[in-house]
Amino acid sequence: MKVSPILAVILALVSLSLPACNRMEAEEQSQQHHKIVATSPQSKDVIITQQYVCQIHSQRHIEVCALQDGYLAVILVKEGQAVKKDEVMFKILPTLYQARLAAEKAEAQLAQIKFDQTRKLYEYKNPVVSQTEVTLAQAELDKANAKRDLAAAELNFTEVKAPFNGIVDRLHRQLGSLIEKKDVLTTLSDNSVMWVYFNVPEARYLEYMADRDEEKENQQIELVLANGSKFPQTGKIGAIEAKFNNETGNIPFRADFPNPYGLLRHGQTGTVLIHRVSKNAIVIPQRATFEVLDKRYVYVIDKDNTLHRREIVIEHEMDDIYVVKSGVGVKDKIVLEGARQVHNGEKLEEYEFLKPEEALANQKYHAE
Repeated sequence: MKVSPILAVILALVSLSLPACNRMEAEEQSQQHHKIVATSPQSKDVIITQQYVCQIHSQRHIEVCALQDGYLAVILVKEGQAVKKDEVMFKILPTLYQARLAAEKAEAQLAQIKFDQTRKLYEYKNPVVSQTEVTLAQAELDKANAKRDLAAAELNFTEVKAPFNGIVDRLHRQLGSLIEKKDVLTTLSDNSVMWVYFNVPEARYLEYMADRDEEKENQQIELVLANGSKFPQTGKIGAIEAKFNNETGNIPFRADFPNPYGLLRHGQTGTVLIHRVSKNAIVIPQRATFEVLDKRYVYVIDKDNTLHRREIVIEHEMDDIYVVKSGVGVKDKIVLEGARQVHNGEKLEEYEFLKPEEALANQKYHAE
């Protein structure tokens, strides 16, 4: 197929114009790519969050044991049931202890009669017994009464009662089992307040102790459960253990969480979030920094638009921003975008300055 001369010329011109367009687009992209954007650090109040893996324990979690031998005659509770203080949970067959109590009551009555007779004989005008015999009769009566009270207590121990309000756990013995003293029948948990234990590094512990009065006012403690949801109640620091673990460098903390609806149970795990307000903290976007040999730097622009690499010390890392401990201040200008395209000592011909508020808003990128 033949192509007319006019059409051939048009096709040639189009083919020549395409590379030129591509070159222009590439030059524009290159200019945009090398565009330097600067900003300044900002001083603001920030909420710093520290996370710790934790274990959740009941405020009271005890083993409910038998105090007497015998057959388990009655079980009055079910697994998972809530019980009140002094509520009877188990009964041990009491026949033997009832007989023993009856015998001791009889002995106590006999001792009482003997004591009364001896005392009357001593109270005569011409006593026929001595004071010593009255004292011996009194001692025998006291001994008999003590045995009677002991038998009554042993009989009472055949009823196992709840020592506090709580939730019954798994039953370890079934109806009719032969029970011996100290056999564990079940466990009982007081879940009204939960004790949440977590380990804190020594550096964080020293920060907490240095600012503990201020921390109490500004600190908020939350609990994240295993499914990622937050527990609706907030907690407070309840205790700090006495010594550090020399192997890990940690010290155990305890946070107390009210548990009014019984959601938390003994043995659960989660994550403790400790929020505290750091006032007038110096913050910069993460993407304004770069790392060299485990140290972090920024480029600072001086009055002559000359770049100087400056090391910074990071106090806390948050989403897309760093809280800076030292290295830069609010009066400095730092390179926000294009840190990889410039060099230490280089003089900038031009750059765009972005206000700190705008630079910190809608952060999407981490450090280069």
